[in-house]
Amino acid sequence: MTGMNAVTLKAHYDGKQICLDEPYPLRPDSQLVVTVLSEPNETLDEDRQAWYALGRHSLARAYGADEPDYSDCIGKRPPE
Repeated sequence: MTGMNAVTLKAHYDGKQICLDEPYPLRPDSQLVVTVLSEPNETLDEDRQAWYALGRHSLARAYGADEPDYSDCIGKRPPE
């Protein structure tokens, strides 16, 4: 099994299909992940709040109420 290589491409929806903004070689049946960005009339703050809410929701799913408390030192580099 090989690792998954991901690339981010700019694209737009023309009302009928998703169109890449730049040429990129895709093989037929390539698997894609599509992220739809906000409409242009939404403010940056609304976008930021939406991403923050998504992150909170994802962390809540990953770490349930029955998770042990983790020490504040986990993830910190030891003194050299």
